[in-house]
Amino acid sequence: MDSSKAEIAQELPGMIRIYKDGHVERLVETDFVPASNDTITGVTSKDITILSKSNISISARLYLPTKVANPNQKLPLLVYFHGGAFCLSSPFTSKYYNYVNTLVSEANVVAISVNYRKAPEHPIPAAYEDSWAALQWVESHCNNGGPEAWLNEHVDFERVCLAGESSGANVAYNLAMKVGETQAQAQFGLKMGLLGVALVHPFFWGSNPIGSEAQNPSRKALVDRLWPFVCPAQPDNDDPWVNPVAEGAPSLAQLGCRRVFVCVAEKDIFRDRGWLFYEALSRSGWMGVVEIEEIEGEDHGFHLSDLKCEKARDLIKHLADFFNRDMPPLI
Repeated sequence: MDSSKAEIAQELPGMIRIYKDGHVERLVETDFVPASNDTITGVTSKDITILSKSNISISARLYLPTKVANPNQKLPLLVYFHGGAFCLSSPFTSKYYNYVNTLVSEANVVAISVNYRKAPEHPIPAAYEDSWAALQWVESHCNNGGPEAWLNEHVDFERVCLAGESSGANVAYNLAMKVGETQAQAQFGLKMGLLGVALVHPFFWGSNPIGSEAQNPSRKALVDRLWPFVCPAQPDNDDPWVNPVAEGAPSLAQLGCRRVFVCVAEKDIFRDRGWLFYEALSRSGWMGVVEIEEIEGEDHGFHLSDLKCEKARDLIKHLADFFNRDMPPLI
């Protein structure tokens, strides 16, 4: 179909277009890089299907470090959620393949990068539902009885971390809240140990501007449109899914992990929301350890476009350290 002749119904400039005839055109991050055996990083990857039924298909890319000192050693597991404003990208793009491949090599962890369904064809909560289904699929391997040998043979299920960038960080946060909710109902709780959650440049927002958000009106106007675009059923920018500190939002004390790492970037419009979340979690009564790092002089997702720059390498090392920490003692 010739998009140049079709009439546009809705558009997020530079990102995505919806045409009046119903078809969707994504303008960026549509490439596909195959899984591989990377001899440089010593990481092998493969693609899997987690769930395929009726109109739901959940796939993922698995990563396994092959340069391990002890082949019988059980490794931490990273469950990763890519960014892209809930409507773009996938684990199979060069951006996220290269990034997760580098993380796995640096941290010496097994990783699963989840391909959740995207808006607008599949609006929120589809991304949350798919990601929760993926986490339950991971859990099915706890007693070495799951369908994926890499998880059965190589993962320490007491050392599981969630992580994501931007909207993927939002997914990781909301899953950790759901873990906490299910743990309160003992018969439904996860059987694996959720050690930590790493939120890199998290997509949190709100109806009323805070900090420096109003200083960039055009950028703020675009972000104001994102949540209603991907979640038309609950379009309020103070919905607790996108604003964890909104009035009436569930208590952060129920967060279902023991460590949280928040990374913000100085020039990122989401910076102040990351700090606000950190401060709110710190005083919520949550029984865990939270830390925050701000990267000076950088903007949203800077590291994904240049993994070899010094600040990106430092962030990757920090994340690798985070994924390998022990469970903190109860406070």
